Amino acid sequence: MRTGTIIEVEEFPKARKPAWKLKIDFGDLGIKKSSAQIKGNYSAKDLIGKQIIAVVNFPPKQIADFMSECLVLGVEGENSEIVLLQTERTVENGKKVH
Repeated sequence: MRTGTIIEVEEFPKARKPAWKLKIDFGDLGIKKSSAQIKGNYSAKDLIGKQIIAVVNFPPKQIADFMSECLVLGVEGENSEIVLLQTERTVENGKKVH
């Protein structure tokens, strides 16, 4: 698990459930793409610049016409909407979670 900052958010109309396509900066690990079913709690504007926690060592997964390269982590909140795991303070992108 590593820290990363969301740098780009796009609509993902081909996803089965409402989702965003994210580009996340993981520092020395580079920029990785992810599909995240978090539209219920987060607008595109809310997500830009948000530092999150993600699993970066899973194999890429094909989701419709998109290749997801990491898994953004969250917890199920009210109405089954996902709440993202985030750092309390900003840290360097790519740092391991201990």
